[in-house]
Amino acid sequence: MNLTGRQYLAIPGPSVVPDRVLNAMHRASPDIYTGELHEMMPGLCEDLKQVARTTHHVAIYVANGHGAWEAANTNLFSPGDHALALVTGRFGEGWAQSAEALGVTMQRLDFGRRSPVDPDEVARALGEDRGERISVVLMTHADTATSVRNDVAAVRAAIDRAGHPALLAVDCIASLGCDRFEMDAWGVDVMVSASQKGMMTPPGLGFVWLNEKARQASAGARWRTPYWDWTPRIEAKQFYQRFGGTAPTHHLYGLRAALDMLVREEGIEAAWSRHERLARAVWSAFEAWGDGDGEAAGIGLNIADPAFRSHAVTTVKMASPRATQLREWTKANAGVTLGIGLGMAPEGDPAADGFMRIAHMGHVNTHMVLGALGAIEAGMTALGIPHGVGALSRAAEALA
Repeated sequence: MNLTGRQYLAIPGPSVVPDRVLNAMHRASPDIYTGELHEMMPGLCEDLKQVARTTHHVAIYVANGHGAWEAANTNLFSPGDHALALVTGRFGEGWAQSAEALGVTMQRLDFGRRSPVDPDEVARALGEDRGERISVVLMTHADTATSVRNDVAAVRAAIDRAGHPALLAVDCIASLGCDRFEMDAWGVDVMVSASQKGMMTPPGLGFVWLNEKARQASAGARWRTPYWDWTPRIEAKQFYQRFGGTAPTHHLYGLRAALDMLVREEGIEAAWSRHERLARAVWSAFEAWGDGDGEAAGIGLNIADPAFRSHAVTTVKMASPRATQLREWTKANAGVTLGIGLGMAPEGDPAADGFMRIAHMGHVNTHMVLGALGAIEAGMTALGIPHGVGALSRAAEALA
């Protein structure tokens, strides 16, 4: 079908980029040796710290989220080190694998694809590490695949309860700017994120925030290379040192515009509230669709407890292959692209056709979410997928 109007990419990254950010990037190449880029950096770094709720350090890399993982790994680990990975989906497992590839001995606590981290299990595992070989606990705040949101403060409390010296490193790639996150107040030592989700900027920037404890621990890391070393980036005396070479000039202009919108205008607290409101509208709709006739179609939310659901993305289950059929219909007929069931079944397993994801992260508002939900209902009707009634009304009530 030849669709007119604007297409809506409702996948969990890259997210919708505001016109204002695109316009900020649409310029000639700037002077990288002096001038406005240099003058812009102190305020940009301070705003990045505000988003993470930290007074400590931030390093910026020309990289995606996987690059941010590697930046953290190379500064935290040496060959033969031990770490504990708390896995609640594909991306928790991905970070663990990236550290293992460097030679880190990884112990995993895998909580499956529908449950959050159990802090008591963390305390137990660390209590059994009597030689204190585990140097870092890795976890994901919100896993983009499963849409589980973990209680970071409770994990820090578990580490402290065990009396263990391990650092706490948290992946906030999906959650930053969408879900409440308090780096300093929650006792997080290292935090990683990227530009392409709640930060409303095209893929290409990776961020690592770190406190003094992590900085000191990194001094002996033997995996550090000149590019990944975070020390010159956070102690930069020359502009180029912040980026390990040529700056990502146009991404910085876009990020500046995005931070103006997120921090200086809307405010991070208000952004968290907006994302929670939009998420609850999506949950309300799918709960209604899953009632009555929807039970036959197996429609439901992947995470049962709302307290552990991401406010940035929602993973939905349906009887296979209906999720894939519905995604294909909304893209072809309604101009709405929904996310695939990434990591919800082994690769090649048709069960993945029973999952899809709808993002509500970043530059998203009420009419965008209601429009996407309306397209989903139209698709279910067109495809003959049984579903409950009243979903859009319940979503509207949640938003009202």
